[in-house]
Amino acid sequence: MPTAQLLLLACLLWGLEARTAQLRKANDRSGRCQYIFSVASPNESSCPEQGQAMSAIQDLQRDLESTKARLSSLEGLLHQLTLGQAAGPSESQEGLHRELGTLRKEREQLETQARELEVAYSNLLRDKSALEEEKRRLGEENEDLAQRLEHSSQEVARLRRGQCPQAHSSSQDVPAGSREGCGELVWVGEPLTLRTAETITGKYGVWMRDPKPTYPHTRETTWRIDTVGTDIRQVFEYELASQFLQGYPSKVHVLPRPLESTGAVVYRGSLYFQGAGSGTVVRYELTAETVKAEREIPGAGYHGQFPYSWGGYTDIDLAVDETGLWVIYSTQEAKGAIVLSKLNPETLELEQTWETNIRKQSVANAFVICGHLYTISSYSSPDATVNFAYDTGTGRSRVLSIPFKNRYKYSSMIDYNPLEKKLFAWDNFNMVTYDIRLSKM
Repeated sequence: MPTAQLLLLACLLWGLEARTAQLRKANDRSGRCQYIFSVASPNESSCPEQGQAMSAIQDLQRDLESTKARLSSLEGLLHQLTLGQAAGPSESQEGLHRELGTLRKEREQLETQARELEVAYSNLLRDKSALEEEKRRLGEENEDLAQRLEHSSQEVARLRRGQCPQAHSSSQDVPAGSREGCGELVWVGEPLTLRTAETITGKYGVWMRDPKPTYPHTRETTWRIDTVGTDIRQVFEYELASQFLQGYPSKVHVLPRPLESTGAVVYRGSLYFQGAGSGTVVRYELTAETVKAEREIPGAGYHGQFPYSWGGYTDIDLAVDETGLWVIYSTQEAKGAIVLSKLNPETLELEQTWETNIRKQSVANAFVICGHLYTISSYSSPDATVNFAYDTGTGRSRVLSIPFKNRYKYSSMIDYNPLEKKLFAWDNFNMVTYDIRLSKM
């Protein structure tokens, strides 16, 4: 019997409540190995008689048979266990390799996800920094706009309190917004700043609204041109007044030919301007975005021949009043005096012309109200005046001394808007308006 089985048998015998058991092995007479177990009886202090011994032997044989059966079962289990130990390492290794491969794949996936998260986190930090910078910039713009609106409100409140000087005769005065018609200029209010240009190209320029707007434009639609540069083609359009105040154009026109200086106007859906380097007036229809008419002004000086006193190639200046479209210029024949012509807004033909006795280069700017030409004494003096008026109805001029404030000391454009009854001006980067007061004609 193998040693392992003998050991199992000894364990079983011990489990049969044997108190002591001894295993001894020795060679018999033939040299064969014998194992001898000695088990003390748990109940008998001495050996019984022969009959009793036979009964005990029979009991022991029955127990031995039962033990053999249990031993056979244990041998089967031991055999299976032995086979399992022999085959186990290879199967275990395969299982471990599979598990290790799975873990490696999971680790690679986790590492890839970690890298992606790091990249995403880096992008989020960069976006956060950009958003914080944009928030700061918008905050500054909002604060600046709030200050301007507060200033505007203060100006409006001051004017409503009646601080404007009264006309010579209150019974003859016509408020600027009145429907009663035309009058003579008797008062100009303080400038109200609406917008400030952002870049050096806005040092001087022109901004305007159409006094006779055509669809889809309204009286609120605003146009702006920065005129510093040599190839001026961009015209910024603002559908709403709020867009103009905030500096967000709804459209940008690119003119087919560059314009010159600050004399442009918008009237009945078209932009009128002087073509660069020429004495030609151009009509550009804003909705169709095309040139509809061009006309050379006979004998008109251009490109610095007869500018206003501030320069800027302001030889040809267009204007609009209650009666229509005008062009202000000078010629060699007029010897530098202001010439005023009424233009057909469709064809740009000169309908009528007046030659004044006001030297163009001696005044800073000019505009037309109700068929009267008015000039400004200085573009830079804080306390300038409206110093001359020319009446196209009578052909006569007269000296005036109506206070006019150049708040920012460089007025490069001054125009009249007959719909709003205000002066629009561009003063050293700033777009401003002036309330006016007319006396009844």
